[in-house]
Amino acid sequence: MARIIDGKEMNMIGDKLKELRKKKGLSQQALSDKLEMMAIYICRGSISRIEDKQRTVTDIELYGLSKILDVSIESLFEKKD
Repeated sequence: MARIIDGKEMNMIGDKLKELRKKKGLSQQALSDKLEMMAIYICRGSISRIEDKQRTVTDIELYGLSKILDVSIESLFEKKD
Protein backbone atom coordinates (compact mmCIF):
# COMPACT_ATOMS: atom_id res chain seq x y z
CA MET A 1 0.00 0.00 0.00
CA ALA A 2 1.35 3.39 -0.97
CA ARG A 3 1.81 6.12 1.60
CA ILE A 4 -0.73 8.88 1.43
CA ILE A 5 0.41 12.34 2.48
CA ASP A 6 -1.98 15.25 2.19
CA GLY A 7 -0.63 18.21 0.27
CA LYS A 8 2.81 18.65 -1.24
CA GLU A 9 4.85 18.83 1.97
CA MET A 10 6.21 15.47 3.07
CA ASN A 11 7.59 16.51 6.47
CA MET A 12 7.10 19.17 9.12
CA ILE A 13 10.74 19.85 10.02
CA GLY A 14 12.34 21.08 6.79
CA ASP A 15 12.41 24.79 7.55
CA LYS A 16 13.57 24.31 11.13
CA LEU A 17 16.24 21.80 10.10
CA LYS A 18 17.71 24.26 7.62
CA GLU A 19 17.65 27.07 10.20
CA LEU A 20 19.34 24.98 12.91
CA ARG A 21 21.90 23.51 10.53
CA LYS A 22 22.93 26.98 9.40
CA LYS A 23 23.08 28.25 13.01
CA LYS A 24 25.53 25.43 13.75
CA GLY A 25 27.59 26.43 10.71
CA LEU A 26 27.15 23.03 9.07
CA SER A 27 26.88 22.40 5.36
CA GLN A 28 24.47 19.73 4.20
CA GLN A 29 27.48 17.50 3.50
CA ALA A 30 28.92 18.06 6.97
CA LEU A 31 25.57 17.16 8.53
CA SER A 32 25.42 14.03 6.37
CA ASP A 33 28.95 13.08 7.48
CA LYS A 34 28.09 13.52 11.17
CA LEU A 35 24.97 11.39 10.77
CA GLU A 36 27.04 8.69 9.07
CA MET A 37 29.29 8.54 12.15
CA MET A 38 26.12 7.58 14.08
CA ALA A 39 25.32 4.89 11.46
CA ILE A 40 22.44 7.02 10.14
CA TYR A 41 22.80 7.27 6.39
CA ILE A 42 21.25 10.37 4.82
CA CYS A 43 23.14 11.64 1.79
CA ARG A 44 23.57 15.37 1.13
CA GLY A 45 20.89 15.29 -1.54
CA SER A 46 18.40 13.72 0.84
CA ILE A 47 19.12 16.41 3.44
CA SER A 48 18.34 18.97 0.74
CA ARG A 49 15.07 17.18 -0.05
CA ILE A 50 14.16 17.08 3.67
CA GLU A 51 14.81 20.82 3.95
CA ASP A 52 12.64 21.37 0.85
CA LYS A 53 9.95 19.14 2.43
CA GLN A 54 10.14 16.72 -0.51
CA ARG A 55 11.21 13.71 1.62
CA THR A 56 9.82 12.05 4.72
CA VAL A 57 11.94 11.63 7.86
CA THR A 58 12.15 8.46 9.96
CA ASP A 59 12.25 8.33 13.74
CA ILE A 60 15.92 7.30 13.82
CA GLU A 61 16.75 10.19 11.48
CA LEU A 62 14.91 12.60 13.80
CA TYR A 63 16.89 11.21 16.71
CA GLY A 64 20.23 11.68 14.93
CA LEU A 65 19.38 15.16 13.72
CA SER A 66 18.37 16.25 17.23
CA LYS A 67 21.61 14.89 18.73
CA ILE A 68 23.88 16.51 16.15
CA LEU A 69 22.05 19.84 16.28
CA ASP A 70 21.91 19.62 20.10
CA VAL A 71 18.17 20.25 20.31
CA SER A 72 15.17 18.23 21.44
CA ILE A 73 13.20 16.28 18.86
CA GLU A 74 10.19 18.42 19.76
CA SER A 75 12.06 21.62 18.86
CA LEU A 76 12.48 20.34 15.29
CA PHE A 77 8.72 20.71 14.93
CA GLU A 78 8.61 24.35 16.09
CA LYS A 79 7.85 27.02 13.54
CA LYS A 80 10.82 28.78 11.97
CA ASP A 81 11.90 31.82 14.01
